[in-house]
Amino acid sequence: MRSNDFNLMLITNSAEISKYAVKCGVDRIFVDLEINGKFERQGHLDTLISRHSMSDVKRIRDAIGSNSELLVRLNPFFEGSEREINEAIELGADIIMLPMFRTLEEIEFFSKVINNRVKFVPLLETLDAANILDQVVEVDGVSEVYFGLNDLHREMNLKFMFQPLQNGVLEKLSSIARKAGTPFGFGGIARVGEGTLPAEIILSEHVRLNSSAVILSRTFHRNAKSLDELIFNMDMESEIQKIRSVISKHHERTEADISNDKLLLDSNIIKIIDGY
Repeated sequence: MRSNDFNLMLITNSAEISKYAVKCGVDRIFVDLEINGKFERQGHLDTLISRHSMSDVKRIRDAIGSNSELLVRLNPFFEGSEREINEAIELGADIIMLPMFRTLEEIEFFSKVINNRVKFVPLLETLDAANILDQVVEVDGVSEVYFGLNDLHREMNLKFMFQPLQNGVLEKLSSIARKAGTPFGFGGIARVGEGTLPAEIILSEHVRLNSSAVILSRTFHRNAKSLDELIFNMDMESEIQKIRSVISKHHERTEADISNDKLLLDSNIIKIIDGY
């Protein structure tokens, strides 16, 4: 997967930020409507619980036009799922994401309602989902999968979000997706040179595993709430170019380089875990 085929995703419900981010090179704008059950899972943690609304979908669609894909994460499967799916598609979603699924029936329901009108990306973030991934990727209408390390590492009782990169879990999951020919992405990144686990080290694993997507984290844009704040905080176009450059360089590595980078990734994760 070359750098220009790698999808950078930004979570925002700001029309101004969305339009600007697309001009700077962001591939997908991510509107996050998931709220059901999220506070119970993450309310005590320093994680993002968005307050996006369905009306944001149309505003963002109008702002970015056809220059970028619009991904909408809905609520986990519930009695109102069919209504949410149809409304999001009618308002302009290009991609529907289903979080916190645990059964194949949930995937089949979403796929049937979507009916190939837009892309469908299940968000794997539970052990139950991991155990049925080989079946999920065979469901007609599943376009891609995304591995959500935040909830997944907590359900596995791990100390650090990126531990699944070190303990073989992501290796196994990505192998299942690759064998099925299903594109996948995982986790989030800060700016190049930043992050508890530096972005360039995480990107080395994206390239090794042949991932095709990553989320630009809150740390990446310093949790900017307005375009003015974003522009004050960073040169977004430059930072995105740095990411693309790192990805391109990772693609030029020798087998020895790839092995050394994996050892570097693992040792960094172990150091972080030991510090907890």
